[in-house]
Amino acid sequence: MIALHDVLSAAVEAAGLKTPVCRDGGVVLDRAAFRARVAGWIALLRARDAQRYALCIDDPFDFACALFALFACGKEPVIPANATPGYLADLADAYDAVLTDADLPRFAAGDNGEIDGTAYRIDPQAPLTLYTSGSSGTPKPIRKTLAQFNAEVHTLERQWGTLVGDATMLASVPHHHIYGLLFRVLWPLAAGRAFDRAISLEPLHLQQQIDQGGATVVVSTPAQLSRWPALPGFAALTPAPRAFFSSGGPLALDAAREYAAAYGAAPLEIYGSTETGGIAWRRQDQTDAWQPVAGIEVRRDEDGALNVRSPHLDHRGWHRTDDQIALDADGRFRLQGRLDRVLKLDGKRVSLPELEARLARHPYVVQAALVPLEGATRERVGAVVALTEAGSEALRDEGRVALARALRRYLADYVDVVVLPRHWRFRATLPFDARGKLPAAALAAAFEPRSEGMEVLAEARSGETLHYDLRVPPTLVHFAGHFPGLPILPGVVQVDWAIRLAADHVPAVRAIASVDRLKFMAPVAPGAVLKLTLAHDAARRRVQFVYKLSGRECASGVIVYREHA
Repeated sequence: MIALHDVLSAAVEAAGLKTPVCRDGGVVLDRAAFRARVAGWIALLRARDAQRYALCIDDPFDFACALFALFACGKEPVIPANATPGYLADLADAYDAVLTDADLPRFAAGDNGEIDGTAYRIDPQAPLTLYTSGSSGTPKPIRKTLAQFNAEVHTLERQWGTLVGDATMLASVPHHHIYGLLFRVLWPLAAGRAFDRAISLEPLHLQQQIDQGGATVVVSTPAQLSRWPALPGFAALTPAPRAFFSSGGPLALDAAREYAAAYGAAPLEIYGSTETGGIAWRRQDQTDAWQPVAGIEVRRDEDGALNVRSPHLDHRGWHRTDDQIALDADGRFRLQGRLDRVLKLDGKRVSLPELEARLARHPYVVQAALVPLEGATRERVGAVVALTEAGSEALRDEGRVALARALRRYLADYVDVVVLPRHWRFRATLPFDARGKLPAAALAAAFEPRSEGMEVLAEARSGETLHYDLRVPPTLVHFAGHFPGLPILPGVVQVDWAIRLAADHVPAVRAIASVDRLKFMAPVAPGAVLKLTLAHDAARRRVQFVYKLSGRECASGVIVYREHA
């Protein structure tokens, strides 16, 4: 292990220029290549006046090179959670310039990158700002130092270095948040082991990466890991990854058991936050309790709040979190929800995590997320529910209203009726982001019309067929002038909605070749609730869509897409 601020040190580089940094297919980029690319970035950055740079580079190797070039130049990296124009506009006051993949300096293969180590000394206290969504969904800056990251990567190496050994780090997570930044880039860089340049999307792709690199470790999220066991090749990865890491939320127990059955051990789940860094870990084939990471101290306040003392913080005192815990006799703890997610409805206190946990025990529910909804005269709660196969069948057979009523009756056995969710949205999966988080803003958006205009009330999957309940908002702009005195939803809008919803699940649909057998049999008025069925035929590259209104077909057609988008 080396210190992160010594990555460009002449002494370190002279001793290990052949040390691997990044695996790019069958090619290994070593410290000499890393050093040369950093030198190119330094030359580019020294010619610019900007001091604070939003680092929006998707390639992890070039991201790491640009990051350490900024440190070496005494400039400040700012790492947004994503690089969408609207998001960057919201953070406009936080940076002076943006660095993207388009800014990559010319790099000459064979450039040995020999630089004077004393000229590129890095301040151990160099600042770095990341962004987290915060409890409201608004981007929240978390300012840290390189020293804090250095302390954390050394903690990770003490805890799991022997297990990981010389394995290549594969990842299904981006590096624009603390988990991906630490596990995918900084830890391997400091430890002298390679990280893979590609994102690992599914088991067959993982096997290709293993075939090229041999020993591996997988860095992922609960949402991704829960999906992989159902995909081809999951239980046949050879050689088996030395470990699966998971962070961003709790991994479902059933998923943990599937990994334990296939690979002899459940994934290593990491609990922490952008503010605190890593706090604790667990493997659910051993226990559901969280064990503090080496060097971390925890305690419980009178109200149940978890307090942490850690070398990953910017102070030596205790840091109070909003997570409620129960401590056991062995110094481990179990999470009991968020203290900031307790509401008062009609004078009654309700814990949203408690209701979510209750719902998740129902045979129709995989996972549920509750969110306070704004804009009403009284506080109200919405429930976004991911359905099991049985739940999807109930939705199709009995309907959305009956399903919501059944879940309300179930909850009413445990809590006062006045605190029950009044608004329900049913989904095939919950809206996890790339970090494996459930942003409050994404949950609240489930109760609003999509940008395309329709409001998705329910969604269920049956094999390759998707079923939707869609509300047509009366205020939809498409009703203007179509027609005066008798507003009707245009047929082209119905086709557009079918294409967009199909493309959410089958991206290749975006490469449309034609729309065939198009029929419109009945008008759709403002406020209507449509049932849409999308049946995907992958072999023939087509999606058949059928809209129904009050039980009768009102539109149908076949979307034909090209072989390659």
